[in-house]
Amino acid sequence: MPIHYDALNGVFHLQTPNTSYIIRLIRGNAAHVYWGPRLRTAVWPGMLTFEERTGFSPNPFPDDKSIAYDTLPQEYPGYGTGDYRTPAYQVQFTDGTTVTELLYESHRILSGKSRLDGLPATYVEEDGEAETLELTLADARTGLRVELLYSVFREHDAVARSARIVNAGGQTVSLLRALSASVDFRHADYELLHLSGSWSRERHIERRRLASGVQGVSSSRGASSHQHNPFVALLSPNASEDAGEVYGFSLVYSGNFTAKAEVDQFRTARVSLGIHSFDFSWRLEPGEAFQTPEAVLVYSGEGLGGMSRVYHRLYRERLCRGEYRNRPRPILVNNWEATYFDFDPDKLTAIAEEAAGLGIELFVLDDGWFGKRNDDTSSLGDWFVNRNKLPQGLDALASRMNGMGLRFGLWFEPEMVSPDSELYRKHPDWCLHVPEARRTQGRNQLILDLSREDVRSYIVETVGEVLASAPIDYVKWDMNRHMTEIGSAKLPPERQRETAHRYILGLYEVLEAITARFPNVLFECCSGGGGRFDPGMLYYMPQTWTSDNSDAVSRLYIQYGTSLVYPISAMGAHVTAVPNHQVHRTTSLRMRGDVAMFGNFGYELDLSQLTSEEKKIAAGQVMEYKALRSLIQFGEFYRLRNPFEGNDAAWMVVSEDRSEAFVAYFRVLSESYAPTGWLKLKGLDPEAEYVVEGSGERYGGDQLLHAGVAIPSLQGDFQSATWWLKQRA
Repeated sequence: MPIHYDALNGVFHLQTPNTSYIIRLIRGNAAHVYWGPRLRTAVWPGMLTFEERTGFSPNPFPDDKSIAYDTLPQEYPGYGTGDYRTPAYQVQFTDGTTVTELLYESHRILSGKSRLDGLPATYVEEDGEAETLELTLADARTGLRVELLYSVFREHDAVARSARIVNAGGQTVSLLRALSASVDFRHADYELLHLSGSWSRERHIERRRLASGVQGVSSSRGASSHQHNPFVALLSPNASEDAGEVYGFSLVYSGNFTAKAEVDQFRTARVSLGIHSFDFSWRLEPGEAFQTPEAVLVYSGEGLGGMSRVYHRLYRERLCRGEYRNRPRPILVNNWEATYFDFDPDKLTAIAEEAAGLGIELFVLDDGWFGKRNDDTSSLGDWFVNRNKLPQGLDALASRMNGMGLRFGLWFEPEMVSPDSELYRKHPDWCLHVPEARRTQGRNQLILDLSREDVRSYIVETVGEVLASAPIDYVKWDMNRHMTEIGSAKLPPERQRETAHRYILGLYEVLEAITARFPNVLFECCSGGGGRFDPGMLYYMPQTWTSDNSDAVSRLYIQYGTSLVYPISAMGAHVTAVPNHQVHRTTSLRMRGDVAMFGNFGYELDLSQLTSEEKKIAAGQVMEYKALRSLIQFGEFYRLRNPFEGNDAAWMVVSEDRSEAFVAYFRVLSESYAPTGWLKLKGLDPEAEYVVEGSGERYGGDQLLHAGVAIPSLQGDFQSATWWLKQRA
């Protein structure tokens, strides 16, 4: 069984196929013992050792002064009884105090994995796929109870953690902090890695040595954000792409978060993550409970690549849901950068005709089809067709696309409202706001208050009416600003600091309702590109628009960084016009296509403006992607060269049975009199022989792994090369 309990020693041993996670009860405290490579047994001499410190590390047990909460590696630490490090939770009682002491009360080991109330999470389809430990801790004085949930998977090297905080006392309490996971490490000789950036520069890799004090990332923007991703990792100093220890922490949540590492006076490290406690509180009446989001923990002894492939497979197979979880995604063309707001049926038809001729499968109509929307100053919230632009409506346009062999998709931004809209004039109190305070706008819009049931019902109803009005196969769900004046007209004063989290819960409720009603629609998440590229959104939408910056060189960094946690089946990647609209760089159509191949492929430009030679290249790209699509979207991804470390990048994807692989190499700037280079591949069968499609060159798998392929001479800046390998029969 994946979870074992040794009652004699008070030890819980959680096992995945290749890792162990061990907890031991010490004087009623749930103490963290070990997380790393799988162990045969969970008990050994000195598994936890203690040492008496000075009086500045108080002792809770007079008969054993070697135990101090200041040094005890607790699974869910609190503050107030001697642990001065970052706590996992904090509760305020009616007398104003915040002191609690959680001790073991009971536990259950359950088959399977239950859903989390109102929250996205990893899941199982059969109980035999996982086991769950429910470890209940309680504070006898106040009645506070915390149920720590740990799920381990039979086929995935991951531990899914969350906490359910229950007010079992007789007074109303205020929850001030409620993190999802906290892990104490025996030392701090690690490096911290995280993914940071900005709009159009998302998820760049940053890595640095841990230092004394607190370091980490967070978002208080109301969304997981472009600036930081809800993920951190600790790495052994020598960890590389293929070797060394890596501990990954990923939060299944789309709102304000914190992920931090603290190095204490004894040079041990504590990693914690969950909902950001800044501007957060939650009232719990007697008998009520609060469920934290899920944290997914992954240990790898095979470097960052090993960690990534665990996350990729788990998130692809047991986080994403619905018809498109295992179904190849269509090649699309989006009209946004081709027309922006200036379109009519004839313009759209001209692009669609070119798309159909190239073999593209889906036409997506972006912003501007609704209300009186001719720019970004009006009409968000008015989800009815702009008859001045589309006199015959969406159904006629979709039918026209279907007649050309194209499916039809549509852009929405349902969470927003324009001050210049019928909806806002009718319901000015429906947006997030604080009475008498200025309503700060971003992109000329305000945010609807999804903590309100009436607002949620409106979104579900109006979006549902549009989706039912025409044959719509795809929805791009956008969100183009972050929160200000975070308040709700429906919440009492003592609950105003619940607004941001209630908004996210409301968003999840809306997405659950709409995706359940339209299971055949492919939903793609967008937030100014990758501003909400997080596991919470992937639960409802199996792919995300990776970045508004689709420049091929910029995307090397963005897609490489994103791939540390997220599968390439989750990445939207398009070929766009040059000079690029974000960085104004001109790259070859070949390189733009080769970069976009490693994701959900599409185009976002005016296809009718391509030259005949460019159309020939594009048609070849579409044909090639169709042949490679299942391999790319559902194979194992390997990073070969890191663009953050040099002038080039490379990556590849390998089929599960290792019979097929697709490899890409990218060189950014040309180098005078450059030396010949070789590219060593990964993931192949060393005993097999492989043939390169097109050239017919033959290699042994061992040759490709250890000697590599010669990188061809590439002339000029911004060049690429690809190899499609198949095992020789």
